[in-house]
Amino acid sequence: MRIACNNLTYQYPRTDTVIFKNLSCEFSRPGFHALFGQSGVGKTTLAKMLSGDISVPSESITITDVQTVLYTHNMERLPGWACVGEMIESVTLPGHKQKRVELIDAFGLTPFLESRFDRLSLGQQNRANLTRYLLQAFDVLIMDESLANVDEATREKIIGIIKERFSEKCFVYISHNMVEVSRFCDHIVVVRESHRTPQAVTVNGLNDPGMSATALKGVERIMLEMAHAS
Repeated sequence: MRIACNNLTYQYPRTDTVIFKNLSCEFSRPGFHALFGQSGVGKTTLAKMLSGDISVPSESITITDVQTVLYTHNMERLPGWACVGEMIESVTLPGHKQKRVELIDAFGLTPFLESRFDRLSLGQQNRANLTRYLLQAFDVLIMDESLANVDEATREKIIGIIKERFSEKCFVYISHNMVEVSRFCDHIVVVRESHRTPQAVTVNGLNDPGMSATALKGVERIMLEMAHAS
């Protein structure tokens, strides 16, 4: 399993803005990875390139032993009239009914299955939408601020569940929460502005949900590395 950018250069259409210049990075194993960087450096644009939503020359992105890359983001909204339970059920793979029931319960969505999507809070909408993607067929799931508007304790619980139940899948997590990225991801790609070389710097994450004294020191060290890399 490998998905990689190879000296990717990209300029927004009909503008002089170069967003990527000879950018190289890769995600090459199952687990929780991260795309991190300041606002405006192109994280969402890169995510859409990796998922195929934005076309680039075939030599710029290499995908090996990966059938399906899905991309979900925090602003994605279902039709307001949609029944939450029906929308989740409609994308569930055959034979995954029990997994659907378990995820709905674990994500705290059981009380809202008969509700219209537009009746949910933003955090509930994000949880419902993420559940839909986890029940589809994928090898790589890119989560672009997918847990925004979800409280910290619930975010941590959901990330833990995903890491446990989908250990064979690859996740690319985009978040501005430096502590969260440091704690839960084992491979962090820090994307920088296009004039900086290299444009992507790799930092090893802690990949440990614990908050022991040792873990806290590890988080502090990783955060410093990410700050310097940015």
